[in-house]
Amino acid sequence: MFRIALLLGLLSSVGPFAIDMYLPALPAIAQDFDASVAAIQGTLTAFFVAFGLSQLVYGPWADQAGRKPPLYAGLGIFIVGSAGCLVAPTVEWLVASRFLQGLGGAVVMVVPRAIIRDLHTGNEATRLMALIMLVISVSPMLAPLFGSLLITVASWRSIFLVLCGAAVLSLLMTRFLLAETLKPEDRVPVHVGSLIEHSKTLLTDRTFMGLTFVGGFGMASFFVFIASASFVYTNQYGLSPMGFSIAFAINAIGFFAASQLAAPLGERIGMARTVAIATAGFAVTSVALLVLVLMGYGSLTVVVAMLFAGNACLGFVIPTTMVMALDDHGDIAGLASSLGGTMQMLAGGIMITIASPFFDGTATPMVATIAACGAVAFMISRLVLANRSVAAAKT
Repeated sequence: MFRIALLLGLLSSVGPFAIDMYLPALPAIAQDFDASVAAIQGTLTAFFVAFGLSQLVYGPWADQAGRKPPLYAGLGIFIVGSAGCLVAPTVEWLVASRFLQGLGGAVVMVVPRAIIRDLHTGNEATRLMALIMLVISVSPMLAPLFGSLLITVASWRSIFLVLCGAAVLSLLMTRFLLAETLKPEDRVPVHVGSLIEHSKTLLTDRTFMGLTFVGGFGMASFFVFIASASFVYTNQYGLSPMGFSIAFAINAIGFFAASQLAAPLGERIGMARTVAIATAGFAVTSVALLVLVLMGYGSLTVVVAMLFAGNACLGFVIPTTMVMALDDHGDIAGLASSLGGTMQMLAGGIMITIASPFFDGTATPMVATIAACGAVAFMISRLVLANRSVAAAKT
């Protein structure tokens, strides 16, 4: 299990690296292009929207052709987008190239999850997902640090040169190290009629939709943090790019450390109860942080500590809801994975778009949006878990 977790984790890290590595450079990019914070945040929104929408293509494709062909195509598109970012003459060009990056990078979100479903279900799948997230955890802990080091010795453009290299390495790993996990007899031909029928099945499945959006609003809170934190930590709290990278890493450690405990806790108390407790913890922590900031107690230490606690709760929520949402849809795991991922990424992009007009360089808009995400995730979790309990009682 460790070998496949390492391989899938390295592949899955390409997308997060494309997000996290250039975060310390956002203020420098804004200065270089003489652009507003909202315009620079648009490079993240474009990435998230493209990342979400293209999953609708990669999922069905992976169900029909196997898991590897979409990886080849997506990583190739990602390389082209990274090259566009490298030579971008304007912020509009950068936004377009980031959109292209997102179109390609989405494949490493969809296919690894489908591969997990090919190999395991239940707590075993959660354990494998947690191991993959352990590998991915290198991204938010090291990618910003690496990015901040790069911009001290070269320009922010060098970050995208490194991303091109990472995508080329991923292509080589896919070709020579990754085995095809979807047998030919298990492949599902993609027809418009069947695609609509299967999509309708998923969209009308309250458990699938509910669990998807519980995880989705959890991820949306992290996307809002990603889009805002570099400006908040450097402008309001006066941190250097390196200081921001360290603070960002501390917040991310909470998430990935907790994700390693999700499977053991799910085995001990049940996956549904794990989600119920963790979403409550996330909601309470995020709302408490908002109250502290509004009361004038929003010091750097308080913000970092409370975000650490909230993200730790998300470490239990996100991998568990991903697995639970796919458990009943093994025959269309690729489509389910892509549709769920699309809705989650769009939720993140929408929340960034909603929050951007209110951003004033302080922590208040950021923590207010995170608290809203926490409250919505908590309410949805209560509804979906109640419906799940009723359905279980009837059977």
